[in-house]
Amino acid sequence: MPLAVCATPIGNLADITLRVLDELRDADVVLCEDTRHTRVLLDRHGISARLLSYHEHNEAKRSAELLPRLAAGERFALVSDAGLPGISDPGARLVAAALDAGVPVTVLPGASAAETALVASGFGAERYQFLGFLPRGGKALRALWDELGAWPFPVVAFESPQRLPATLRSLAAAQPERPVALCRELTKRYEEVVRGTAQEVAARFAEAPKGEVTLVLGRAARVAARDHADAVAAVAELVAAGVARRQAAELVARLTGAPRNELYRRTL
Repeated sequence: MPLAVCATPIGNLADITLRVLDELRDADVVLCEDTRHTRVLLDRHGISARLLSYHEHNEAKRSAELLPRLAAGERFALVSDAGLPGISDPGARLVAAALDAGVPVTVLPGASAAETALVASGFGAERYQFLGFLPRGGKALRALWDELGAWPFPVVAFESPQRLPATLRSLAAAQPERPVALCRELTKRYEEVVRGTAQEVAARFAEAPKGEVTLVLGRAARVAARDHADAVAAVAELVAAGVARRQAAELVARLTGAPRNELYRRTL
């Protein structure tokens, strides 16, 4: 049987797919970060299952223990406390080990905090960068803001409520006008999305809030202000060399971050 990697709700317990519910019912064992947390989800949907802890502190040991059982045909479903295992949560090690051992792996998709926050931010784009949890420490954060200063697409990251005020102050000092959407308690009763400049959002959250936080940064101001003249010229050169206009616009858009449709239109 394959290892089934199952997405679970990021907040609202109703946000789970029928496929995942079926898999959790049929599994011999459900691997989970916190058995108490997962039991609440299973009880909500009337599922009785055998649970086994699988978290960052026992991931290596558990993976070694589970591989022979997977190879022997036991049916395992892997979940995290929220979202999809292996993305800022334990799971990647077991998935890689299973694939290396020839055990098939199937992924059952579902709720995503990163993509939910991106859409809620209003900064949606054809591309975005996901950072996982932000680094700790002022020096590491300053280096990250500098790196992202020319990134032409939205950026999504997780941050702990306790570190959030310091993180926002650091961002506001580096890029005070950068658009920010702070998404708190997504899909839950007290869901909140606060939008503004980095400086405005930092002032709003001078104290640590409660609940899970996902941070979305819009395009850097200096990138958004460019007129993309060089990119337009590059598309024109490619078209003159025989490349189809649409293909040329798409290629240059990927390399420069300039809007593809704008490049296509401006080179007609």
